[in-house]
This record gives sequence, C-alpha cells and structure tokens, in this order.
Amino acid sequence: MNLKDALQDRTLVGEGALGTLLYSYGIDQCFEELNLSHESEVRNVHKAYVEAGADVLQTNTYGANYVKLSRYGLEDKVKEINTAAIRIAKQAAKEDNFVVGTIGGIRAIKKQAVTIEEIKRSFREQLYCMLFEEVDGLLFETFYDLEELTTVLQIALKETSLPIIAQVSMHEPGVLQDGTPLHKALNILEEYGADVVGVNCRLGPYHMTRALEAVPLPKKAVLSAYPNASLPSYQDGRLVYKTDADYFKASARSLYEQGARLIGGCCGTTPEHVAAIVKEVKGKQPIKSKNIPAETITVEEPREQKQVHPHLHEIAAKRPSVIVELDPPKKLNTDRYMKGAQALRDAGVDSVTLADNSLATPRISNSVIASIIQQKYAINPLVHIACRDRNLIGLQSHLMGLHTLGITEVLAVTGDPTKIGDFPGATSVYDLSSFDLIHYIKQLNEGISFSGKSLGTKTNFSVAAAFNPNVRNLNRAVGRLEKKIKYGADYFISQPVYSVEQIKEVYEATKHIEAPIYIGIMPLTSSRNAEFLHNEVPGISLSDDIRQRMEEFSHDPASAQSEGIAIAKSLIDAAVELFNGIYLITPFLRYEITETLTYYIKEKTKQKERTSINENHSIRTTPFQ
Repeated sequence: MNLKDALQDRTLVGEGALGTLLYSYGIDQCFEELNLSHESEVRNVHKAYVEAGADVLQTNTYGANYVKLSRYGLEDKVKEINTAAIRIAKQAAKEDNFVVGTIGGIRAIKKQAVTIEEIKRSFREQLYCMLFEEVDGLLFETFYDLEELTTVLQIALKETSLPIIAQVSMHEPGVLQDGTPLHKALNILEEYGADVVGVNCRLGPYHMTRALEAVPLPKKAVLSAYPNASLPSYQDGRLVYKTDADYFKASARSLYEQGARLIGGCCGTTPEHVAAIVKEVKGKQPIKSKNIPAETITVEEPREQKQVHPHLHEIAAKRPSVIVELDPPKKLNTDRYMKGAQALRDAGVDSVTLADNSLATPRISNSVIASIIQQKYAINPLVHIACRDRNLIGLQSHLMGLHTLGITEVLAVTGDPTKIGDFPGATSVYDLSSFDLIHYIKQLNEGISFSGKSLGTKTNFSVAAAFNPNVRNLNRAVGRLEKKIKYGADYFISQPVYSVEQIKEVYEATKHIEAPIYIGIMPLTSSRNAEFLHNEVPGISLSDDIRQRMEEFSHDPASAQSEGIAIAKSLIDAAVELFNGIYLITPFLRYEITETLTYYIKEKTKQKERTSINENHSIRTTPFQ
C-alpha cells in the first residue's frame, strides 16, 4: 500500500523535529551536513521516532538546497547531502514505514532576497535527488510564501506522480503572511493537485487547532498538521520548548477532530510527543464530515481610511510641487527648527521631509517632530523610514504609530550603515530591504499586518522611494526604479544632482516612467562642504566645474554661500522645465537658503505657466487672424 492509499483508510503519525533533537544533543551547526559527518546520530533520531510509533519518516533535508547550503559553503554538496539523508532514513525505517523527501521553504519575510527563478533552480536540483533515490512521497514544509509553494508544487507535479504533502506556515492563526485565509490557501493547493494539504511550524497545537476550525475538509486531498511543541522560551542563550506529552496527546485528539489524517510534530517535539500522538490517534478511521460555524470563516474586512489631503504623488502628477528636507536637530533645542518649518510653510512648500537619522547619526525622532509641525503649522510631513534601526516588530509598530498620528507620507529607504555614523559598533538591523519595506507598507494599506493579521482599518500611506542617479550605469539605476514600482512605490525622490547635463540625462532615462520624480537639489555652502559631499558622502557626486566655482570663494563664506545659491538656481532652471517635482535639501539647518529657493521655484513655475498660456492662446487665435 502506498502513502496516498494508506491515508484514505486510517490516521497516520509523522515524525517530530529532527533539528531540535540534534540541537538538544549539543550539535549546533548545519543540520543537513550532519548526514555526512554524523550519520549515526541522524539515524538514531529516526530510529527513536520509529520506536515511538511514527508511520511517516521525513528526511533530514529541510534546508538541503543550493540557496541555504551556500550559507555554509556547502552549495556543491546538494546531491551528496540529500542522497545520504534519504539512505539514512530508509535504513532506520521498518517495513511498514513511509519515507518522504523533505523540501523546506526558502522565502520568509524577505521576498526580495531570493527570486522565483533562483527558487526554481534550487528546487529542481533537490527534487531530482529525491526522485532518483525513490522516496515514498514528498513533503513540502514551512512555506510562508504561497507563491513559492505553488511554484514548486507545479514543478513537482510535472515530474512525478508520487504523493505530495504541501504545508504552509502561519505567523498568525488562520492567515498567511500576505493575508490569505488558511482555508483559501489550502483550497488553492488542493486545486493545483497536492494529495495532502496542511500546516506546520511556528504555532503550537492550540493555535493550530483554532486555525483548522475554519478549514473545511478537502474534497480531494486530505489534511495534515505538524504543530510545534509550544511557543519557545529563551534560556541561557538557547531556545527551549515545553515538553508536556499529556497535553500533546489531548492536542492530537483535537487536531484529529478537525479532520487531520496525518499528524506529526515540528519544532520542539521529541519521540515522547510522537508517542503521545500514537496513543491517541494512530490508526483511527479518518473524520469524514465536519461542521464549520459560519462565524469561524468570516473574514474581517478592514475599514477604509479617509484621505484628508492629496498625496504628494497626486500633486506632482498634476502641477509643479516643492518639498524641502529639514532634518530633525541633533540637539534638544528645537526653536530654530520650528522657525524654519514655519518659514517653509509660509513659502508654500507642499511638504517638509524629515530624514531618519541620516548618516547613522542620532537626531530627535522624526516622527515626533513630524507630528508637532503637522499640528502646529498644518504642514504635511514626509517621514523617512530606514530599515537600519528597527526590526520587523519595530517597523510595523512605527508605521502604525504614524497612521495613528495622521501622517500618510513616508519614504522607504535601506538606511546608511552604522559604521559611518556616531556609533560604528551599533547593530544595523536590516530585517527588510527598501523593496520589502515598500511591499509591506502597501500591505498595511490593505489593512493587513506584516504577519497577515487584519489591522481592522486600512492605512493610507503614499510611499516614496529613493533614486540615486549618481552612478556609472544610469540604466541600472532606472531598472531599480522600475522594480520598486512593482513593489508598490508611488513616486521617487532623487539624491542631489549637480549639473544641468545630468538633469537632462535623468529625464531622458526616466521619461517612460509614469510615477513622479522629485529631483534633488542641495545648495552648497562652501568649498569644504562641496569637497566633503563629493569625496565622502555615498551617493553624491559633483562636477569639476561646480567644485572649481566653489573653490574660488573658499576664503569668503558669504560669497561662497551666494555662489551655492546661484548654482542651485541654475539647476532649478533646468529641472522645472523637465520635472514637476523639486526636492530641496536644507544644509545644516540653514532654512533661509531653501526658503529663498522655494520662492524662486514658485516664481519660475509661474513664469512657465504664463508662457504656456500665451503660447496656447496664440495657437488658438491664429486661425481667426
């Protein structure tokens, strides 16, 4: 009898955790490599589960793919490691055991980290190892990303008729991290052709049971459940799981009653847990019918968020727009900052933008300053969010806070590394890249948290992304823009440019992009300032002509500042002819400079409008003359 047939007749018990048990033995390295270096230890773990009564053994190959093995320099041993793992499991198995080849998910929160094409290549290599060694079935487990799982499932279905177990993982009970309800995700997997659909990892038996309460029995496939032992605690530098086998026995009964026909264990489970499952459900006739209360599958629809004022990308799409960066102070006195914010408001800027500890140097929280200037001066603030300083928890909390304050304009950036700032020994977090952050902010706009749970209300963020034209290959930089648009960017803000020719080049390279681009212009204040920016600040490059012009006034501060303003005006003259958005960057809190330039931009755009009206009037009246 094959695995698929066996699941039609009775409830089967799967193995528990492999890595967790090996970890408890004091082995803390690449667990898949142990198939080569510690063969007997891996075999003994399988044997312990066989003795506990497990029906289905899974190979020690969860991360035995090119992508994950490359982290250990083992990418060239994919075949060797997978082959050894399958043979070890078969050696430990009894005649009535099934050995399934385990393939784990690669993507987690960082979707951008590994492309679908890389996943396909990595998966095929591991899959062929499984098929060559003639496993009894395939187990796809711990897939947080439904796109990844459906992709590999379709590949496998074309290559084999072996039974396939496809299991997703959830951060929150009942939903995947993209907000897809569990019952819908499992239905999709069933429709694609998976023989067993289910859940594993992350959640303990209580939350996994609650999640399955809203899942109907599949029409063609059967259900599986592999919960963790519990939520882990952190003790003496190690993750520790509770090991109450009696509780797990009762939980196995609950999972069985929800329709699971294959029940095993994931992180923290041991042969003791599996023995408890065996005592409670092994061999039982599968549940054939199930009643689901309507309220358990009702999906909460997040409320729409009312838009108070136009977003910056909407403004720049219709008319010329000016935004000015005025970074929060490094010291606690905010008097001059507030005067600057008020002056810029009076000059007519569409937004004051606030960097997030730029150059990895601590400043007053930009969200706090943004809230103050919004309330006190009716300014629409644009808050930069760097991936450097906050983990996933902090990023979502920060964004929820901005929403609560009524701040809807954000710029998603990776953030300068801590090594260049005041605290070079500080940790750079980088849980997400700027691409990922853009994606998840847009997920919040759907009312879905980073983990997939409903927020109750949709946020209304307009998401800006950074654009650095100061690179050797401008086309490659434009390619990044296009990629950021796919992830959800609404508009772009560029690094400062310092030549008219470069502004024209940027226009020609980006004129096919519909998303507005705010061209960055940062007035120079001195020759030393110019040299510092050119030689030491990442992403900024000055022309020789600009540097020479500033050098001429190296001993005359007032004239140097005037020359810096004159250079900025010449750049503005070119920019307003080609772009609707101008992004002024205030140097050293000298807001008088960007205030002056804002008035200049306003006058230039008025002149442009008057010229356009006169030209249109001339065109309209010509036929009647």
